Amino acid sequence: MNIDLKRTPLMVLGTSSGAGKTLIATAICRCLKRKGEQPIPFKGQNMSNNAWVDTQGREMAYSQALQSWSAGIEPSAEMNPVLLKPKGDCISEVIHLGKSVGTSKAVNYYEDWFDSGWEAIKKGLAILLKSNKNGRLILEGAGSPVEVNLQHKDLTNLKLAKFLNANCILVADIERGGVFAQIIGTIALMKPIEKRLIKGIIINRFRGDKALFETGVTWIEKETGIPVLGILPWLKEIFPPEDSLDLLERKQINQSAEIEIAIIKLPRISNFSDLDPFISDSSIQLRWIEPGQKLGEPDVLIIPGSKQTIKDLESLNKTGLSNQIKDYAQKGGNIFGICGGLQMLGKSLEDPYNQESIKGVNTFSNMGLNLLPIKTTFGDIKITSQREERVSWPDSQNIKGFEMHYGKSDLINHKNSDIISLFKNSSLGWIIEKKDKSFIGGTYLHGIFENDEWRNQWINKIRQKKGLNKLNTSEENNHDKREKLLDLLADAFEKNINIDIFFE
Repeated sequence: MNIDLKRTPLMVLGTSSGAGKTLIATAICRCLKRKGEQPIPFKGQNMSNNAWVDTQGREMAYSQALQSWSAGIEPSAEMNPVLLKPKGDCISEVIHLGKSVGTSKAVNYYEDWFDSGWEAIKKGLAILLKSNKNGRLILEGAGSPVEVNLQHKDLTNLKLAKFLNANCILVADIERGGVFAQIIGTIALMKPIEKRLIKGIIINRFRGDKALFETGVTWIEKETGIPVLGILPWLKEIFPPEDSLDLLERKQINQSAEIEIAIIKLPRISNFSDLDPFISDSSIQLRWIEPGQKLGEPDVLIIPGSKQTIKDLESLNKTGLSNQIKDYAQKGGNIFGICGGLQMLGKSLEDPYNQESIKGVNTFSNMGLNLLPIKTTFGDIKITSQREERVSWPDSQNIKGFEMHYGKSDLINHKNSDIISLFKNSSLGWIIEKKDKSFIGGTYLHGIFENDEWRNQWINKIRQKKGLNKLNTSEENNHDKREKLLDLLADAFEKNINIDIFFE
């Protein structure tokens, strides 16, 4: 397959996972957009349960969706043609060009999926470049590019860089320590043809006076023969984490917070980006709770999505957190579940197709938290689509989001319950509002909190119960906040990093 390139691609590689590749690629997309170019974000293979659904109902990693917004274009699954969604026990769901094509054990992945994955990557590239003929690919690598035991089957680092003859930037995270060894070791493990592709180095997450690292820069350039493009400082602004491992490192402390939102950090959490709209809200303090920790008395509890709902529910049961949640509900606590979190709130979860369990093990009926009169059955067809629906609570309005789930939930024995459908489409969620103004409910709609007016009304329900004044609805909306954050990221990048040599 021929790939028609009008402009030389730029690729961001890292000395390790979490080095900062995602945010640096995001910053470059916004910087190029400012220069009048059309950047096209692309990550050949990503492993993440933090996903987005494009306008055609296809899954892609949320990080590439964020990069596309930074580039000023609509997210599409071609930007992330291979997505692996971990299910636990070294098993992942395999997504090619936005559609689920099977599951794979880690030990069999390269043997079973390498060739078809590479074809998906080439097809994604061809489609993107056909629709953006004058665009420039901004490629993001994955993990380290020199994992010697996997390098011969690496789909998304140096194989892709060589295929496209991309100019590569190597990013090293100085916060982790050993930055010189990171850089020298990574380059030493590359073949000569691969070393020639590395055209610049970025030092990321630097704290303190950069003048103290000038001799370090000189040494790196002398030893590698590669220019250091700049030193990116530790940014005070809170940016979206690259994976769930970064969640606990979020030290968000709002001194003026009036509302505490507790979020269950499920072992197999998915789509935690649903909570991003709360991060920049100075009136809210987020507190992540792992199974085994104390729930306490938050103003509201959110149970987010899960890639393996039944297994995560079992984890809540084993650690006693499920009993804490039930006690919290009984005492008038507010609870809201999203997708898998909604399913856990129900009475039962049934898995006849073993979507959530191991084949041969009878997990047909599993008890939920029994806080909502619903039952969930996991089917064999995955539902993925963007939605615009009429919501009925707290007020009637149109909101947008997306579905991405196997399970289907239905009401049971609800004659004596105050439960109501959250939407005009009754399959998308339910809510019970009690006499004491507390509520228990949930939805299948990811991205629901990005709807500013609805989110403010939802928060006002919590504030009303606590005796606080209502929020000012004229506050800056979520879209504008995200744009401002992307501009702050690009500003910091342009101030500290020189990549103009690639575009002259």
